[in-house]
Formats: sequence, C-alpha cells, structure tokens
Amino acid sequence: MSAAESKELIRRYFAAIDAGCSEGNSQIVEEFLAPDFVEHNPFPGIAPTRDGWKEAFEHFAATAPGRHVIEELVAEDDMVVGRITAYGTHRGDLFGIPATGKDFQVTGIAMWRIRDGKIVEHWHQTDQVGLMQQLGVLPQD
Repeated sequence: MSAAESKELIRRYFAAIDAGCSEGNSQIVEEFLAPDFVEHNPFPGIAPTRDGWKEAFEHFAATAPGRHVIEELVAEDDMVVGRITAYGTHRGDLFGIPATGKDFQVTGIAMWRIRDGKIVEHWHQTDQVGLMQQLGVLPQD
C-alpha cells in the first residue's frame, strides 16, 4: 500500500470504531485487524491479540463511549504514526474506576504496521495521568 492508502486505512478504521462504539458493534475490528494482530501495549487484563482488542473495544464502548479526532498522520513504508485525541464520557467501571459521569479528553500517539491492507501491529502511548486527573482519581496539580 502507498503511504496515502495506509493513512486512509487508519482514517476509515477510526470512523468505523466511532460508528461501532455508538452501535456496540465490535465485529468491525475484524475488518481492519489481521488475524495475527499484535497489540504491544495491551490494556490491563486484555490479551494482546485481535480478540483481545475486540474485548477492549467492547469494554470502552460500554464504560466510556465517545469519539476520536485524528490530529495528524504520518506514513512511511508499512508504518503509520498518528496523534489522536479521544473524547468520551465515563459511564461505567473503567478498569476498576467506578463511573463518574465525567466527560474526558485523552491525547496520545499511536503507531500501526500495515500488511496486505490490514493492521498487524499497534503501539500506543496515551496521557493516562491526565485521564486519571479528569476522572478525579489523581489530584490536579
């Protein structure tokens, strides 16, 4: 795939995730992630596989539904890097944090490796401290 095609895949992926979140449809993950997908930064208690990513999707859709904004994407060879902002509402037990009803905004950087039109690897770093502060788990400095 060209760099432009790889970036478009990621744009379509986020559009599908956001639509799937509002519908509670985790099956969309299979359209974008290869069967041998590997998550290099899995969430607590979630397997680093495509099935694990579907479980994470279902967890977030139920406990913190929201949307994503792609701030920037850069692509080279089989890699895409993006700066993403996620917006949501904390409506359920999010990895042990009881629902607060608070809206939140989390920024992060993610990398995806693409093969044959599917995502095969994913890395991400997000502002978890900022999220915890917004949810009232950690004090705001």
